[in-house]
Amino acid sequence: MEKMMNDRMPIPSAQQCTASLQAINDALYVVGGKWRLPIIISLSEGKKRFNELHRAIEGVSAKVLSNELKALEINGFLRKTNPMDNPSVIEYELTGYSDTLQDIMNALSAWGAMHRQNLKNFF
Repeated sequence: MEKMMNDRMPIPSAQQCTASLQAINDALYVVGGKWRLPIIISLSEGKKRFNELHRAIEGVSAKVLSNELKALEINGFLRKTNPMDNPSVIEYELTGYSDTLQDIMNALSAWGAMHRQNLKNFF
């Protein structure tokens, strides 16, 4: 029988803690950082060119945006396309795999709103 903490939550085993920590680290590696989720949110409106994304995401440098787009592409969240077979024009669009982040983004949004309200009430 598992030990209970505060009569509500079972105390996880060391193996469960290690697996959970590894999964969280993997998730944060892929979507962590300041810019990746804003890029995904911006692209949820539809395809965009690099400069459109750069203008839409306030504060990101071109170099950082370029690196973050590459990382998101490598991890399968977006793809580059060439509209009308024009190699000088590149657009970025989300893949279906990016939909797997919807629950995470909803949870982060709800938690962020709650936390902001908590801070307002505290101060």
